[in-house]
Amino acid sequence: MTDKQEHEQPLESDDTHPLLPIDEHIEEVHGPDGKKVRHKGIYLLPNLFTTAALFSGFYAIVSAMDGNFAHAAIAVFVAMVLDGLDGRVARLTNTQSAFGAEYDSLSDMVAFGVAPALVAFSWALHDLGKVGWVFAFIYVAGAALRLARFNTHIGTQDKRYFTGLASPSAAGLVAGMVWALSDFGVDGGDIALLVGVLTALGGLLMVSNIRYYSFKDLDFRGRVPFFVILLVVLVFAVISTDPSRILWLIFIAYSASGPVQALWRWRQRQKTDASV
Repeated sequence: MTDKQEHEQPLESDDTHPLLPIDEHIEEVHGPDGKKVRHKGIYLLPNLFTTAALFSGFYAIVSAMDGNFAHAAIAVFVAMVLDGLDGRVARLTNTQSAFGAEYDSLSDMVAFGVAPALVAFSWALHDLGKVGWVFAFIYVAGAALRLARFNTHIGTQDKRYFTGLASPSAAGLVAGMVWALSDFGVDGGDIALLVGVLTALGGLLMVSNIRYYSFKDLDFRGRVPFFVILLVVLVFAVISTDPSRILWLIFIAYSASGPVQALWRWRQRQKTDASV
């Protein structure tokens, strides 16, 4: 065997089995003593929630292609719930991993990036032709950039705030619009331009530098007054009366809260500078 042939031979690791169609995932982490520890395999429980969120996003796309726009929008909201659970389950069970974080980002891209844009496109934007898919692409690109920026800034930002609108919230803004208006019997083609502007706005808010409150400093494990539970029950009762419209209004209010607070802070600085 020549030197060239020896160089071209594939390198086999002791951690892989030649009969397995897929190599085993091996991850190196720092142990309590600071030394690197090699872990083989992945954690099942949190990744089950991530897989379920990914499936919900895929189901939303398929439902939109079939013309079931309400089902598609609901699937996006289900993906939001599952996306919120996978991280909390991982922290509660101490099963965080780099693999889980990357898998979660890819799932978010499908469920909160591609799915809402395609749902909006299938419902209304296709009537605008090329302009419609440009609006949809602005949203998809905004989601991709938002997730990439979030992943590179982990551990360096104030956890109380997001920089830019979070992708699940932007998905709620777009999917909630489709769900609420289709429930009203509105034909998306009649308001295609408005849908396109709102969809593109969601993408632009994701890549903006506007700060949004993240609610991550709330202590859900601590004790609270009894009336808080009653308030939670009341909120669920109100949402259940008309979920599509109320949820959409909630996401509209949250999406608008960032620009409103930024404008208020700017006005306060202007007043302070004027008084000096």
